Amino acid sequence: MSSTNPVQAPLTQKHHFEILDGLRGIAAVAVVIFHFMEFIAPDYHDNFIAHAYLAVDFFFCLSGFVIAYAYDQKLSALGIIPFLKLRLIRLHPLVVIGSVIGLLTFVFDPFSKLYQAYSGKLVPMFVASCLMIPYPLVHERYYNIFHLNPPTWSLFWEYVANGLYALLLIRISNKVLWILTIIAAGCLIYEARHSTNLGVGFGGDNVIGGGFRAFFSFFAGVLVYRSGWVITSRLDFVAMAILLLIAFLIPFSKSVNWFVDPGIAIFYFPFLIALGAGARPRAALARICRFSGDISYPLYMTHYPFLWIVYSYMQVNKPPISQLVIITIAGTILLIINAYLIMRFLDIPIRDYLKKGLTKTP
Repeated sequence: MSSTNPVQAPLTQKHHFEILDGLRGIAAVAVVIFHFMEFIAPDYHDNFIAHAYLAVDFFFCLSGFVIAYAYDQKLSALGIIPFLKLRLIRLHPLVVIGSVIGLLTFVFDPFSKLYQAYSGKLVPMFVASCLMIPYPLVHERYYNIFHLNPPTWSLFWEYVANGLYALLLIRISNKVLWILTIIAAGCLIYEARHSTNLGVGFGGDNVIGGGFRAFFSFFAGVLVYRSGWVITSRLDFVAMAILLLIAFLIPFSKSVNWFVDPGIAIFYFPFLIALGAGARPRAALARICRFSGDISYPLYMTHYPFLWIVYSYMQVNKPPISQLVIITIAGTILLIINAYLIMRFLDIPIRDYLKKGLTKTP
């Protein structure tokens, strides 16, 4: 393994970061399993993948790196408005698709009639979800700011971070970016200390914590790219996936999470981004990496509404742990297949259509 390259040599020619794509997919699958386990083992001490909520911090850091890599050199020529339109086209179809799925599973959940208590607020709930307007409402289910599709909370902050990038980060020097990143790290540590961990941002009572998570990790990702922190190595996708999973599999401990969580987000994830950017998969694994990256966002944005049905089923039938293990394994596989079908037949065609409309705009 060579030392960090300070002159960005590996980034002088545009290429695809297959390893980072693959890691994004691994993180998305970890999130799905984590959400199953939240219902099976509400006490995180009993959850074998309890730190998978940190996958969101990894997503934010990776997003900052990729956005800076893709747009630092061309945003001034492209323009802020076209940039924001491109980001909307890339991200928002699945926000709406996830909201539709969330509404259908909420209303037609065969094991719960909870929607009846909120029947008069279904329309504003759906509109808020589609437009990503925080609307914490359902106290019976964790008071999510987007109940129909809870993971949308991170997309809310992703949009804010993208806007900050176009309006501010693209214009500032590395020195100023360092200052902002250090300040954001301080906020992240404060939030972890205050909440005892970084599993925050999803609910109406902890929404600001999501902002701290997004700002630090996104800033750090941009900084990794601009500082040329690319570590060349012979590590392949399997080794990198193991390194990422280590962060999610650390045992949960309330007494130490307040410094373990920010330690992982502040130091370990930027290191993994730099390491992944300099690694190349073997040819046999490159296709798996591409599929993993392609499926990651659709999986992340469409899985949770179906988990509400599983949650309702568990409340009504109280299934044994053996059955829950089967549900988790089969459910994860089915959700991956569902995400692929949605990507193939809905997300990609919608994005292609919107891109054609954008290119026709003067």
